[in-house]
Amino acid sequence: MPGAGAPLPRPQGRARAAPQERRRRVAPLAAAPPARAGDEPLLRGIFEIGKRSCDVVLSARRLRWSPILPESPTGDPSAALQAQEEIIEMKDVFSVKLKRRRFAGQKKGGTLLGITIFKCLNKEENKLTDCAIHLNNLSEDHCQSWFRHLKEILNGFQNRPKSLKVFVNPSSHKREATHIYYEKVAPLFKLADIKTDVTVTEYEGHALSVLKECELQAFDGVVCVGGDGSVSEVAHGLLLRAQIDAGKDTDYVSKPVRAPVPLGVVPAGTTNILAHTLYGIKHAVTATLHIVMGHIQAVDVCTFSTPSKLLRFGFSAMFGFGARTLALAEEHRWMPSSQRKDFAFIKTLADLKPEECELSFLPVQILQEDSHEEDRITLLYLGSKDQWQKIQGHFLNVSIMAIPCLCSMAPRGLAPNTRLNNGSMALIVVQNTSRTEFIKHLKRYTSVKNQFNFPFVETYTVREVKVQPRLKSEPDAKENVCLNAEGNYPWNIDGDLMKEASEVHVRVHPQLIDLYGVNTDDLESSQATCNCI
Repeated sequence: MPGAGAPLPRPQGRARAAPQERRRRVAPLAAAPPARAGDEPLLRGIFEIGKRSCDVVLSARRLRWSPILPESPTGDPSAALQAQEEIIEMKDVFSVKLKRRRFAGQKKGGTLLGITIFKCLNKEENKLTDCAIHLNNLSEDHCQSWFRHLKEILNGFQNRPKSLKVFVNPSSHKREATHIYYEKVAPLFKLADIKTDVTVTEYEGHALSVLKECELQAFDGVVCVGGDGSVSEVAHGLLLRAQIDAGKDTDYVSKPVRAPVPLGVVPAGTTNILAHTLYGIKHAVTATLHIVMGHIQAVDVCTFSTPSKLLRFGFSAMFGFGARTLALAEEHRWMPSSQRKDFAFIKTLADLKPEECELSFLPVQILQEDSHEEDRITLLYLGSKDQWQKIQGHFLNVSIMAIPCLCSMAPRGLAPNTRLNNGSMALIVVQNTSRTEFIKHLKRYTSVKNQFNFPFVETYTVREVKVQPRLKSEPDAKENVCLNAEGNYPWNIDGDLMKEASEVHVRVHPQLIDLYGVNTDDLESSQATCNCI
């Protein structure tokens, strides 16, 4: 059998030789577009794919094959032209393995059957899955040569992690995170030859403690399997570690440095806002494949500070109704997750009351420029120290969001007019109104209607916000069960309760962290197909 280690004009190697294959013609490959870098053939050979002998061509960009058809007795070439060419883009391949038959209990060696290629496939509604294509050939030399070339191509892709630090929160939602990781996530990491160091968190703040001490340079990324609160803690830990390593004063960080490695989010919570925003769907396999494929998305992050210290890093926050609801739910941790949150929502709605405060903010104007290549969003900063705007009043809810905050209950997002990385925040202010009107506003989030089209709702695009609640008098404070012993109001930051301060200064920092995922605005609506064998 001829060798197959170098580019040759004719197919090399044989897939299970059979007498009737002696007089077959190779179907001509479909007309190729003008050659581009990476389209030059590296290898050409014969494999059996789907029980048909095929002429297979590998380049740095693509793997292409066509069935080898019997010659027509009449010499009619039309039969060969009817052969359908299959193409795999190498950028969609995340693993390649030698396929062997082994006996029960045998862990090494075995009879070589060929090569299996694992591909990431976009099925429907942003959902990713994996599929396998089997290239069968019994020649050891032939398969080893192809295997080496395929591995070299995969190793050349940027951003694909080789080693990950993984945090699993076993208490998230229905305590599913451990099962999700070991049943759905870990097998894909193993298939992609990604080494992992796993910490199953045991208490709140555990991940933060580990991130402060671990050797981050040993990892290509960090992954969190959990809900919004868990992800918020890990993101805060990553960014806090970056400031410590840079010698920054962590009590006051005006210009923070970027996180050293990307963060991956595997949804295992209740709302999973960050996962929905990154992937357009709550699906653990989709999240894992984005990590495996090295899809990187730069994302804006906010700092939440008092006048004297940094409280935390985060992506979004709510003050008022959204924070009161979370505070009440946290007080009833003994209840099942879904019941606890429903109870807290209904109870807070029944006791609906506004918070009196002053909001100061620096506005931003977004200029949209049309381009034939892409839509570019340009920010024009209008604010300076003497251009702060102020509004005072009684507010039912104040939302400050640097990302759109998509979830199943708000498919358009809690802040649909902002983006993942345009350097601005959405400030959404709901003024005091009747319970009936407020419920109408909340219901709009679940529909395609504009949830802000009410006279009591105001929206602003900003880069800084200061929230200063009016301090309660002693009788009022006793009635307000949400206040802590120090008289501080609750804040809901990325689904995590914070009761450390009343006056809070929020700043947005453009593209401060890289997350594994994509911009949901760029997700393709077309569905892919795959003839996986």
